[in-house]
Amino acid sequence: MDLSKLAGSLLSSDSIGGLSGLTGASDKDVSSVLAKALPTLLSGAKDQAKDESTSKGFASALSDHAKDDTSDLSKFLGNVDMKDGAKIISHLLGSGKDDVVAEVAADTGVSKAKTNSILSAAGPLLMSLLGQQTKEEEEKEDGVGGLLGTLLDNVDVGSLLSGLLTDNSSAKSSGTKKTATKKTTAKKTTAKKTTTKKKAASEKESGGLLGGLMKLLK
Repeated sequence: MDLSKLAGSLLSSDSIGGLSGLTGASDKDVSSVLAKALPTLLSGAKDQAKDESTSKGFASALSDHAKDDTSDLSKFLGNVDMKDGAKIISHLLGSGKDDVVAEVAADTGVSKAKTNSILSAAGPLLMSLLGQQTKEEEEKEDGVGGLLGTLLDNVDVGSLLSGLLTDNSSAKSSGTKKTATKKTTAKKTTAKKTTTKKKAASEKESGGLLGGLMKLLK
């Protein structure tokens, strides 16, 4: 499974813009929340797929969402059911949902209410992307649990970060991390100021995502 493709789609400019319009959050806030929450959401998907009590229901949900047409992300997100998205996030995060939302909100500076809204709006897209990739590879793996286990146990970090950096740049999310932005602003006064600023912020944000993924894989 191409995790970089999944992350790239979720954090693409079309996705970020659609989620921003749906929730009223800025592109920067949407990008920050998704980048911070993605490792935990993927971990929740892995748990759902491997737990005997939830694996069948999760496999069925993935199969249903795999039928969604995500070729036009703006159109797809325009028809998102926020209530369904909230249920998806609740399933993926389980009893720890409130704690995860609080942590993401604190780390990104986005309010809890808006963080909840962003995650709920993104939930159906995440399930659709997971479902589509699962469908493509289901014949290669021993069930959904094995597939998602492979997805998270063999992460191609290089490809993931490459896709993430590219899409974050086009989504104009370079200002996600305040620390990186302040350091860049203080140091750069030449014509290359904007480009360097974006790079520093993107690397900082990606580092957070990478750290979360590596922690998840331990």
